[in-house]
Amino acid sequence: MPSQLMMTDASAATQAAPAAMARRLVRRATTASLATAFTADRWPYASLVLVACDHDAAPLLLISRLAEHTRHIAEDNRIALLFDATDGLEDRLSGARLTLLGRARLTAAPRHRARFLARHPDATGYADFTDFAFFEIDVSRAHLVAGFGRIDWIESGELLFDATECGALAESEADILAHMNRDHADAIALYAARLLGKDGGDWVMTGCDPEGCDLRRAGCQARLDFPAPVRDAESACAMLIELVERARRSTAQPNG
Repeated sequence: MPSQLMMTDASAATQAAPAAMARRLVRRATTASLATAFTADRWPYASLVLVACDHDAAPLLLISRLAEHTRHIAEDNRIALLFDATDGLEDRLSGARLTLLGRARLTAAPRHRARFLARHPDATGYADFTDFAFFEIDVSRAHLVAGFGRIDWIESGELLFDATECGALAESEADILAHMNRDHADAIALYAARLLGKDGGDWVMTGCDPEGCDLRRAGCQARLDFPAPVRDAESACAMLIELVERARRSTAQPNG
């Protein structure tokens, strides 16, 4: 029986409310286009950056102070990030994309560092260079285009997952990941193969937030959305057990 959890970004975007679609795009992204403004003449400037996100889906960046965009942020911290989920579609304008507006603020929160480097382990090699710093995005609003005729402005309070509901899970995330990767590698492999249709390999779990978990193996990232939000370690573990049972009952899916 085909898994109901296995969705392309495009099909998922057609089945959810705008705010949920938008968070899905942010949570699945590994890169985004960053737009800043030249401080002298206000010309717009766009660049490609690595992204991660906090438990509430607020984006996180690791950028060099020597980069042009970081110099702009030092003078005017208003930014836009374009998250693009149209890759691979025959008609890319039929796919979902999100322009997120906000202010980039320096962060030294250990959780932000941990989540970013778990998503981008290669960045560990330069994260401690003196010219690099982590930024969190204080989201103002976002503009979602989910295909022709599906256009919405989404305010920050609707876009972000309620931060008061994320605290307990955020505190337990490191323990959940360590437990799953140490003791349940077989379950993670089942998630990837049976629920997401990904090729075999040494998958690891790199993140667990209220709406899903992130998986990675060499050269590949994957996102497993939860069918319902979780709030703490207990409900997250119950969800992961439920999903592995679903995976065991399902047939293998084609690679997606």
